[in-house]
Amino acid sequence: MALFSQSALRPGVRKREVFGWAMYDFANSGYTTVVITAVFAAYFVGGIAKGAPWGPFAWTVALSISYAIVMLSMPAIGAWADLHAAKKRVLAIVTAGCVLGTAALAITPRLGGPFAVALAMGLVVVSNTFYSYGESLTGAFLPELATAEGMGKVSGWGWAFGYIGGMLALGLCLAYVLWSQARGLPAAHFVPITMLITAGLYGVAACATFALLPERARPQAAADSRSAWQQLRDTFSQARAYRDFMWLLACTVCYQGGVAVAITLAAIYAEQVIGFVPSETMMLIFVLNIAAALGAFGFGYLQDHIGHRRALSGTLVAWIAVCVIAASVTTKGGFWWAASIAGLAMGSSQSAGRAMTGLLAPPRQLAEFFGLWSFATRLAAIIGPLSYGAITWMTGGNQRVAIISTSALFVAGLLLLLPIDMRRGRAVALREEGAQSDAVPLAVR
Repeated sequence: MALFSQSALRPGVRKREVFGWAMYDFANSGYTTVVITAVFAAYFVGGIAKGAPWGPFAWTVALSISYAIVMLSMPAIGAWADLHAAKKRVLAIVTAGCVLGTAALAITPRLGGPFAVALAMGLVVVSNTFYSYGESLTGAFLPELATAEGMGKVSGWGWAFGYIGGMLALGLCLAYVLWSQARGLPAAHFVPITMLITAGLYGVAACATFALLPERARPQAAADSRSAWQQLRDTFSQARAYRDFMWLLACTVCYQGGVAVAITLAAIYAEQVIGFVPSETMMLIFVLNIAAALGAFGFGYLQDHIGHRRALSGTLVAWIAVCVIAASVTTKGGFWWAASIAGLAMGSSQSAGRAMTGLLAPPRQLAEFFGLWSFATRLAAIIGPLSYGAITWMTGGNQRVAIISTSALFVAGLLLLLPIDMRRGRAVALREEGAQSDAVPLAVR
């Protein structure tokens, strides 16, 4: 934490609190790395679905259901958490839900037939829903910790910690997989253990967050769930007043749709199209996480220097290059290049998007506006992977067509960045605080 100064933090915020906040990214990233990306996704298609043509589509349907649940419910949950100053309390509940749901996935490889498919899909819906709630809630703490000038640095720290946590979880799982394969044990044996490792690491690491990160918000008024929904409706009705935030949401829907394709289908593409075996896929994702951590950390500083919008646009150009390379290469070496660039772009684009959200969100409605951001990211996570799965199915299993089509999402994201004015948006977000004169620094652009 010594790599950024106290000036990056809001008055009264201690670095140990930022460490506690970043540790949640460390804790939950093992879930996406092991379950959604590297291990369970490929096993679901190849093992539980037995390589059937509908396998990738069934996987994306399960994820889409969970994202739809979050998309419809998270804004209201965020509004309730804001009104009751209960972000930390709700975060503890959803963390327990994701840990238990992940551990329960361990039983699915030992089953067979349609019941195994249905149960696996159901548990993915449950665990990924709780994971997504936690991701949105932890993002809502960011503007309480960092100044406008330091938002990118602190956000980058969180993402970098996340990728380190993802690498640790994947590294432990990879070690067990290699040990099992050396003894001739099948995937049905080692996949359940990787789910337990991931759940255990998530639960243990998250304890640091609950021990070190305080709830700084104060209850705003006596309210019930009905008033939370009313506040949510008011937010949408005020969309014109926060037009830069709304443009960012539209941009997020597009580019995060492409990022969701990389997260949820990278292992499936690597194994089914390029010819990777499971241990090679896990190593690929491990290296991708190293690149993502470097991207999140480095761009966290760069975006505060050159401006958040400019930094994000650069990462979207890199994502377009990734799609083109992945669609055209036929060798494992070529795909390694695409994965490395994707890692750098993934960490930096996600860090920039979260920092921009924190800057453009009104301080009194942080959890609610991060709920709207979660709405956008979950809508993206439905559109991206589901369209990929549909294109693959319609083209007779041609995933190369699907991956090149994904580049259109990043192009659209670039175009939707153009109308955003960060200084104007920050000023609008702060207009009720009476702090425009000293809260809109040159770094916000």
